[in-house]
Amino acid sequence: MNATPTVIRPATDLDIPAILSIYNQAVRGTTAIWNNQEVDLENRMQWFNERSTSGYPVFVALDDAGVVGYGSYGTFRPFEGFARTVENSVYVAPNAQGKGVGKLLLEALLQSAHESNIHVMVAGIEAGNTSSLELHKKFGFVETGRMPEVGFKFGRYLELVFLQKQISSQGS
Repeated sequence: MNATPTVIRPATDLDIPAILSIYNQAVRGTTAIWNNQEVDLENRMQWFNERSTSGYPVFVALDDAGVVGYGSYGTFRPFEGFARTVENSVYVAPNAQGKGVGKLLLEALLQSAHESNIHVMVAGIEAGNTSSLELHKKFGFVETGRMPEVGFKFGRYLELVFLQKQISSQGS
């Protein structure tokens, strides 16, 4: 039996419990998020509301199982000179990984950034997350820096890889 094709759409308040579940799974089982403590529904609602009121998108990926991933971008650094640079995040539920969900979410984020006249999109990815690194490189992101041992999780130091992609060449 064929699965329902994945649909990407803007997230709503009703999607926050599923986003919370995917986020907390990443906290528990991966080095994609460098926090050790899971968060609660109030935390994810606050995150979602901050993104929304700042004009940043949050997209969800849906298939016949419901929400199977989400992606967003937001402030890279909180200074005026970085106003046209954003940092993206893409998370996919374990049961949907390797099925093109991340690709669809990243496409939606890049399209949104282009429409919003964002100049550069940055991705900060743990060096061992080869699938995320390769996904971003397929979309034209280039590695611009490595920071060895700047994070710590699961009893070991982590290396942060920065990649970036120029979205718009226009001035402000």
